[in-house]
Amino acid sequence: QQLGVMSLSDALKLAQTKELDLIEIAPNATPPVCRIVNYGKFLYEESKSHKESHRVQHAGRMKELQLTPGIDTHDFGVKLSHAIGFLCDDMKVRIKLRFKGRQRAHKEFGFEVVNKFVLQAAPYGQADAPPKMLGDRDLNVILSPLPRNKRAKNPREAEGPKPPPMVEAPPVEPPVA
Repeated sequence: QQLGVMSLSDALKLAQTKELDLIEIAPNATPPVCRIVNYGKFLYEESKSHKESHRVQHAGRMKELQLTPGIDTHDFGVKLSHAIGFLCDDMKVRIKLRFKGRQRAHKEFGFEVVNKFVLQAAPYGQADAPPKMLGDRDLNVILSPLPRNKRAKNPREAEGPKPPPMVEAPPVEPPVA
């Protein structure tokens, strides 16, 4: 609870009577803001909150989706919807297309698939650079989310919650006499 503005000596006496420590929280404020707490416990909670914020900051910043040159249209749609979901959650998406065996002879098919993917994801994110080969087998492109005000709405949120399916009861037959 706030105790209001008081002199330093009064604050120190109050902290000593409660057998706690006086900690300066905001030294640049006028008047400076202090807190009466157990200093060891305060440091422990600060380190926990720092670790938690640090962990949340780095978790899930980039997702990776793998495609193939001969991907089916339904599989392509599923991968695209996953990418759209990630982009709407403000994550970067790496699209990786790996050529296997004789597919390496016709890399133009892979470039077509990746360019089509980038084009269809354009309302939600943009490619940082054009698709490029990494080594002999991998074709990569990274999609970054557009700013929220320029991005299309998340199709999952636009649908809203779906009502449960209606189950019809079997017809009741009259008793046979």
